[in-house]
Amino acid sequence: MKLTVLGATGSIGVSTLDVVARHPDRFQVVALTGHRRVDILADQCRRFAPRYAVVGSAEDAFALQSLVGSRTEVLHGPQALEQVAALSEVDAVMAAIVGAAGLAPTLAAAKAGKRILLANKEALVMAGPVFMAQVKSSGALLLPIDSEHNAVFQSLPHDYRGTPVRRGIRRILLTASGGPFRTRTPESLRDVTPEQAVAHPNWSMGQKISVDSATMMNKGLEVIEAHWLFDVPADKIEVVIHPQSVIHSMVDYEDGSVLAQLGNPDMRTPIAHALAWPERIDSGVASLDLCTIGQLDFEPPELSRFPCLSLAYQALQQGGNAPAVLNAANEVAVDAFLQRKLGFTRIADVIASALDSVAAEPLPDIAAVMAADRAGRSAALAALTAFQI
Repeated sequence: MKLTVLGATGSIGVSTLDVVARHPDRFQVVALTGHRRVDILADQCRRFAPRYAVVGSAEDAFALQSLVGSRTEVLHGPQALEQVAALSEVDAVMAAIVGAAGLAPTLAAAKAGKRILLANKEALVMAGPVFMAQVKSSGALLLPIDSEHNAVFQSLPHDYRGTPVRRGIRRILLTASGGPFRTRTPESLRDVTPEQAVAHPNWSMGQKISVDSATMMNKGLEVIEAHWLFDVPADKIEVVIHPQSVIHSMVDYEDGSVLAQLGNPDMRTPIAHALAWPERIDSGVASLDLCTIGQLDFEPPELSRFPCLSLAYQALQQGGNAPAVLNAANEVAVDAFLQRKLGFTRIADVIASALDSVAAEPLPDIAAVMAADRAGRSAALAALTAFQI
């Protein structure tokens, strides 16, 4: 299988290449992309010898080319991302660029009919109806990488792919660790620092997604993503706090059966599953020892502690441009928090203000998606002046 890795220098990209390196006879890397981490990308290019590498700027492209030599052609800019996502010789694309920046190249992969290993939530959160229509029309194969959606995929009927939920399925249960603030009072969260917010108890992730986990916006985005991936209405998707992060999600069936996927909290498991599907390959992850774990705990999320989760459900139920506005406002608010310009509990306030101030619109095409993204960012920036520290 020939592979493009979008976002190769991030945590998902690094884990993907770890799995690929375990199976050199099975996978060949054709293209790697990394926005500004030139040194890391250079090391990856030397190891995997891709035909192409992509960075954000011409300056970084020059620096990378000097490090990797002529064996790899270095490109730069958004159009180059789309180019390597749609290469004719590529079979599969790992879509792991975080945020709205990952939408265009992931959509390019969908248009080209690739096997898409989807780790970029925003493709579905921002552009769910547009993206899924493109997947259907091109015949692309969409395989979820988020541990929760991959677990749901594994727990569904083997011939489920793309069909409506009329297969005796009662609910989808998305598990959540609860992040680092699961047991803290809502009042105590006002003084949370960026260092505390990115210190996830179970997973090693980037800063933005770690903050999203701390606010549970990450889980809210996953609810929206699950709606589009599995054709499930919002009232059939429930979130369950599971601190051990061993059960990655569940499917509740009408006959009373609940099927779950369990495993150690390591993203190489869903990555290996999607890379090899429908086969199974070694991921490098240790076997799960349930006796050592001892017990598995579950509890409902407290929405007073996690208002971002409620906002995500609200946006999904509203539909149209609301999820794209939600996502854009969240990116702005999280960035301000990480720069210490916004208090942790004010993240939800900024998002709520943006949802209230942007008029509801349908989402017929990618132009409407990007307009909603711009409107959400503009509204969030306006709200920051009212809620900044």
